[in-house]
Amino acid sequence: MHRLAFSKADTAKFISHLDLMRTFQRSFLRAGIAIKHTEGFNPHAFVSIPLPLSVGFSSSCEVLECQVLDTPLDQVPARMNAALPAGITVQRCYEGTRPVKELGFVNYIVTMEYEAGAPYGTESAIRDLLAQKSLVMEKRSKKAKSGKVEVDLIPLIRQATVEERRDTIALDLILKAQNPGLNPELIMAAIRQHCPDASPDYVSYHRRAVLDENLQLWE
Repeated sequence: MHRLAFSKADTAKFISHLDLMRTFQRSFLRAGIAIKHTEGFNPHAFVSIPLPLSVGFSSSCEVLECQVLDTPLDQVPARMNAALPAGITVQRCYEGTRPVKELGFVNYIVTMEYEAGAPYGTESAIRDLLAQKSLVMEKRSKKAKSGKVEVDLIPLIRQATVEERRDTIALDLILKAQNPGLNPELIMAAIRQHCPDASPDYVSYHRRAVLDENLQLWE
């Protein structure tokens, strides 16, 4: 199995997961790169993204799996970048060796912006909130009859660093990736609920790295 490491930024942040898959399928065709197709009556290019990114998030560490058939891997990035829309950039193509089940954590940078500067005590309030022994929040669940399920965020947070800058608060988070994973939007919901004075005017989310259980880069 081959893997493409790619970034997603600017207006490309708003491309949904399904549309992103279709975008890559079309771009392989435009780039003249043959990849493995599914079998059956309606074959289509086989591509898979192990860890889908939420709409509106930027990322410098996305991974797409495929099987390149006859193109040298070192030629794939340039040819794909000529075919992909602005904001999506393939950084490299390589032979994947580690199974997806070894993908343990994700590093996110969450930037909270305040038009008039962060209120006094915001940094310490957020730090104290994330240092609690338990922080239970509701999240949507297709499996629950009510459509919601309670989840304790604290066991899903491996590391959390809070840094106050001029007009922003930056959260450097290492969160569980899967089974179950934690979306940083749920942490922001907890901040708005438990520390309302710390609620920002704007929030941006950036996925910086995908890691294994030992916090080493997963590739």
